[in-house]
Amino acid sequence: MTEKSERYHQGLATRRSVLGASYVDAATKKSSTYDEPFQTLITEAAWGHVWSRDTITKRERSMMTLALLAGLGNFEELALHTRATANTGASRDDIMEAMLHVAIYAGVPRANHAIKIVKQVLDEMDGGQNP
Repeated sequence: MTEKSERYHQGLATRRSVLGASYVDAATKKSSTYDEPFQTLITEAAWGHVWSRDTITKRERSMMTLALLAGLGNFEELALHTRATANTGASRDDIMEAMLHVAIYAGVPRANHAIKIVKQVLDEMDGGQNP
């Protein structure tokens, strides 16, 4: 294991604040020497460089992330980042606004599938109480 940079530690703190400590701990625990370079890269670049910037809020960054993930069809990550809205301040209305943008700029089929996933995740977050 190599010495971790200041950017890595900053990214890890941001990653924990957005995704939740339990998720990050589990992901870190699953990491091996094989995927350590990748884990370091995403922690430093995505979380330490991009998500740690204070130019826009975590709420705004969260909405952009949801729209990009949905638009590109990265639905597993979409579910993860939908759960993260509990920590970023993005509301359910914010999520729908992002999905409406996806429908117009990336296509209705992508938005339709993304909304299905978002609804499932929100239902899970509510303890399965939505119809």
